[in-house]
Amino acid sequence: MTTSTKSIKPTARQLEYQDLEFGLFLHFGLRTYYEGYRDFDDRSMNPATFNPTGLDCEQWIRTAKEAGMTYAVLTAKHHDGFSNWPTKYSNFSVSSAEWKNGEGDVVREFTDACRKYGLKAGLYYSPFDGSADFYNQDEKAYDDYFVNQIHELLGNYGDIDILWFDGCGSEGHEYDWPRIIREIRKLQPNILIFNMGDPNFRWVGNEDGLAPIPCWNVVDSTDFSILTDEKDQLGEHMWLPAECDVQLRSNWFYSESDQSIKSVDQLMGLYYLSVGRGANLLLNIGPDREGLLPKEDADRLLEFGEEIRRRFEQPLDVVESCEIQDERYVYSMPSAKLIDHIILEEDLTEGEAVRHFSITIVTEKSHQRVRLYEGRNIGHKAIIRLPAVKVRGIEIDFLETDGEPKLKRMSLIYAG
Repeated sequence: MTTSTKSIKPTARQLEYQDLEFGLFLHFGLRTYYEGYRDFDDRSMNPATFNPTGLDCEQWIRTAKEAGMTYAVLTAKHHDGFSNWPTKYSNFSVSSAEWKNGEGDVVREFTDACRKYGLKAGLYYSPFDGSADFYNQDEKAYDDYFVNQIHELLGNYGDIDILWFDGCGSEGHEYDWPRIIREIRKLQPNILIFNMGDPNFRWVGNEDGLAPIPCWNVVDSTDFSILTDEKDQLGEHMWLPAECDVQLRSNWFYSESDQSIKSVDQLMGLYYLSVGRGANLLLNIGPDREGLLPKEDADRLLEFGEEIRRRFEQPLDVVESCEIQDERYVYSMPSAKLIDHIILEEDLTEGEAVRHFSITIVTEKSHQRVRLYEGRNIGHKAIIRLPAVKVRGIEIDFLETDGEPKLKRMSLIYAG
């Protein structure tokens, strides 16, 4: 943000997306049944092998809901090209599976579960398709295939909130994006598109769940895929909030040999370094071969959600009690209070104004003003974790701005 971007504002749908904050990523498909299978693996896979006899998408989404998640994204089609719905345009799909004698539809069960439990439904669709032998031979024919499958996904399952495009495998391939996007927007005018074509939000640039400092909402390029450092130039500055995707284990898809489940402590670190830096956190679990979230994974997700609630569920929201003095927010307390977190949220309706800010406290005993923290952007949310300190007041100074800054919320917490 070396030039002014204050005139660039989010849409209402983008603000809604940023309020979602925490979602479940679900990598599930034919690869689930091939232990050790990797992206772009040369091994052939037989779609008849797909047989999740205990499939329970409600268990996935109910667990996510109980953990405090607000949206979910399912791999409708990954790079291998296996379609988790009965597509008319490929035999490499659930229609050729042993499961339900070829009559099953994972996308249907997933979207129904999302609606039952009130989560926003997202579908991951890999533009690259390893099962389509004409992918690199006839780009027009592949664009037809792409559009036809998108018509099925966006035309047959009601409102879809997110269409998640993964750039891996698409390096150097030319898609007819104007045509593809035109069809998407016609079918689902309110859909949010991830990272490609005509994006509404972007990939943070790593698969570690980490947002950098600063993490601006306005950018002029996006990271394309994990396989290249090349960025996709947008041609202009655009409002594209970041999403951090990360696995609960080492693998995206289920692996019986993967024992690397993250601890609650590590997950909380990722929460601070994603949601706490203004980005969304999309945490992946690979459902097992029965079609269930593994018990240990589900339990860990619930433990993570409980710890988020323990720390943040009862904040003292003080922004309405602040005095605004020359663009400084000042909160004075009748008596000293012990805190270890300050959460700031910028009002982004008219754009992002704060470029550099500081936090000063008024000390308990001597009532002195001591600057404890300096930060860059606030954006959707900045969670500032401090050593426990007893304070009589808080002052937020805006040291560099692009327009008039306004806080939507300032919360004080002692989590212990």
